[in-house]
Amino acid sequence: MKAVGIDIGTTSISAVVMDAHTRAVVCSRTISSPGFVDTAYAWERIQCPERILEAAWQLLDEMLSCAEDIAVIGLTGQMHGIVYLDEEGKAVSPLFTWQDGRGNLKGPDGRSVCERVSGDFGVGAFSGYGMITHLYHLQEGMVPEEAASVATIADYFAMALTGAKAPILHSSNAASLGLYDIQRHAWRTDILRAFGGDDAIFPQTVQEFEIVGCYRGMPVAVAVGDNQASFLGAVRCADEQVLLNMGTGGQVSLLADGILQAEEIEMRPFCGAGYLAVGASLCGGRAYAALAGFMASCARAFGCEPQNVYAVLEEMAERVEGENDGMIVDTRFEGTRAQPQRRGGIANITTENFTPEGLVRGVLEGMVRELHDDYLAMESGLGVRRSRIVASGNGMRKNRALQRAAANMFGMELELSAQEEEAACGACLAGLIAIGERTWQEAVGFTRGNNAAR
Repeated sequence: MKAVGIDIGTTSISAVVMDAHTRAVVCSRTISSPGFVDTAYAWERIQCPERILEAAWQLLDEMLSCAEDIAVIGLTGQMHGIVYLDEEGKAVSPLFTWQDGRGNLKGPDGRSVCERVSGDFGVGAFSGYGMITHLYHLQEGMVPEEAASVATIADYFAMALTGAKAPILHSSNAASLGLYDIQRHAWRTDILRAFGGDDAIFPQTVQEFEIVGCYRGMPVAVAVGDNQASFLGAVRCADEQVLLNMGTGGQVSLLADGILQAEEIEMRPFCGAGYLAVGASLCGGRAYAALAGFMASCARAFGCEPQNVYAVLEEMAERVEGENDGMIVDTRFEGTRAQPQRRGGIANITTENFTPEGLVRGVLEGMVRELHDDYLAMESGLGVRRSRIVASGNGMRKNRALQRAAANMFGMELELSAQEEEAACGACLAGLIAIGERTWQEAVGFTRGNNAAR
């Protein structure tokens, strides 16, 4: 028995075929996303949903040709963003992605939508979250006339595969849009109505991994948020492990059965009564990419065309590894979700450590430090402790210096996740859970009511 998993990411689309019993990947492929759309606004980040679906569909059919005994199709993809749908379930807007900045734009009263929601209702609100985008559109009269509902791009793909006219969102995706009470599993209709919105825009939600329809006779599971899918695909002993992901952004995630209220920590639904405590860095791997660009520009300024920039950066980091009194780099170059105006900086510069090597090490440590601070808040607020790191994402997998920086700062043993396409593998597991082949507790090795690592 096998499962297919599709992960519709921001920059790429990945697919795997997984053996249901061994969790071994039988076949996999990743392609670049064709969905990017140029825009005149620096704060706008949109993609074309139809181009994305066409590419994902072709990739799925290719995976289905790899094996005959496919038991289920699992889906995941970029969280937070939305596409507006009409009553027939067709897109009537672009995909407004998680990187979109309109929620932070000042409105008629001098406040942004995020500031209005957090100030008037005491609810954490972040730009790029789908319902924040919708509130901005309500405020500015920009909601498409045909709009009947909203969905994430993975949910839209599920609808296309199954022929559904209305979306069904797993709570992991619903919560990623904002205005969703994760304890009551209910939409915040009061906030929507305060902006003049209609409750009908809210899609139906489910809390368990369920089957929402069929494609070519095979069951299709409800789409799962990519953070939750990555956790499913990477973590084997959730009582002991914390997941550290570094890609375009960065995330630290652990599974708990309690709720934590902290400024930079999000509690996200997992499955049933389980929650993921998540700290996210907006810059993440982009901080290292910015450093690489800076170093390359310096080389060109001296008349040299840089070669193998990332390999050189890793060698530079190794030359100063373990040294004390290094420069301290704050890599929050794009702010944080709770403090979007915050910016990074460099401190503790001396004549001895003010070197290119010191800057490389400082950036690597800064990327880890932001997530480590979030982990410490989780450890203190939830009363949990983990002893091992599972590292995922290309930013972490391809950078040994970053792996060592993470292990040193967390003071934990670090291991790379067994599979490279963690989210797509997690989508496979969510599908297998949906058809009753295993439980989510078995999948991640979680013992209810026992959070502390031993």
